[in-house]
Amino acid sequence: MMRGFFTATSLVIGFCLAGPAVAETVTIGIGTQDTTTNTVTTGVIIRQLHLLEKYLPKDGKYADIKFAFDWQNFTSGPPVTNAMMADKAQIGAMGDYPLIVNGFTFESNPESKSKLIAVAAYNLEGSGNGIVVNKESPYFEFADLKGKVVSVPFGSAAHGMVLKALQDRGLSQDFFQLVSQSPEVGSTNLQEKKIDAHADFVPFAELLPFRGFARKIFDGVETHLPTLHGVVVRADFAQKYPEVVVAYLKAVIAANEWLRADPAGAAAKIEEWTGTNKEVVYIFLGPGGNMTTDPTIKPVLLKAAEEDVKVLQKLGRMKEFDVQKWADDSFLRKAYAELGKDYDKDLASTANYEIKGTDQFCNKPITNRARPARSGSRIRAFFPSAARPARSAPIRISRRRARRSMSPMSSTRCAASSSSPIRLSTPSPTRMAPSKSRPSS
Repeated sequence: MMRGFFTATSLVIGFCLAGPAVAETVTIGIGTQDTTTNTVTTGVIIRQLHLLEKYLPKDGKYADIKFAFDWQNFTSGPPVTNAMMADKAQIGAMGDYPLIVNGFTFESNPESKSKLIAVAAYNLEGSGNGIVVNKESPYFEFADLKGKVVSVPFGSAAHGMVLKALQDRGLSQDFFQLVSQSPEVGSTNLQEKKIDAHADFVPFAELLPFRGFARKIFDGVETHLPTLHGVVVRADFAQKYPEVVVAYLKAVIAANEWLRADPAGAAAKIEEWTGTNKEVVYIFLGPGGNMTTDPTIKPVLLKAAEEDVKVLQKLGRMKEFDVQKWADDSFLRKAYAELGKDYDKDLASTANYEIKGTDQFCNKPITNRARPARSGSRIRAFFPSAARPARSAPIRISRRRARRSMSPMSSTRCAASSSSPIRLSTPSPTRMAPSKSRPSS
């Protein structure tokens, strides 16, 4: 009798001590670049709208897992790679050259490799990066910068553009004095005339002229090479938590849809979250904008990445690196499939979303989107009360080769008055007052 009592008591005590199962916490580190407009659909939009939480798995092996998020905001790509190498971030977004360096750097990492799993945004003509000078500068083209002080965030997409521009012209790296400065530092130094020029990535080559103190003298289209921003993931994390990677990519797709549903409203929110003037955001991400937000990993973009590798190899900064092997769209394909979307259809297309609706000036539908329009007029079509930039510092987007860098206003001659507003059927933006120009930080 006593023996039975002790046995029963032991079972009860054991059950009480064990208690309920404690949920495992998995921290997801995501390296973003909030002020890099090309990456907003892979970072700040997802964070602010809590899109990742919407798609994270909650059953099966994830039933007892609690997710925590460590959003890490950086000003350029190389620090994102450093965080990923230290396993403080498992997912990261960055530009083309930093992406290549990320993949190559992980080749020597015994713990994990990295995989390119999605594209954030791209421009097939190479527009996005650029070189700007102070609006009062006597320099007007690349050749004028010989012997001058030019700053650029080292290791960035803009740095790669500068290196390729030098190679294309048969110039040595000492053609000018190249110094490393972040976008914030370079912008301030340019405004204060402490440097002769500043090279940078999206959005700064347009943002600084828009704010009235800079002028663009070189655009990335002159390198004749597509440019892109993309997303990489640590392979060990993707192998352990593949459903989480798929969930993140679903959030990227949702962010793209949110952006395109109301581009003017989205531009205003992105300004609120990042400080980049909404008019400039709209130039890049609006209908027919300078950048195409499409997560599919297109062969033409991988070919461009292979050319980036050659640029770095010529400088002795990289050995062999297999871009095709590094890219992995299996997670993205699964995300598309689970959302009921056609991956191969988007993969085959390089079309951007375009303006739709009726031109109020002539009361006719917009049908021909091949005609370029002035960028300032394009901004005022959606932000009609927007102030014009200073005459001495116009928004400079190359119209010679960057077909996507301007958005047409109408197919008819009666729309020549390009400041006339457009009534949209899809999307339907919210009209709002112009941004208050912010000083460079």
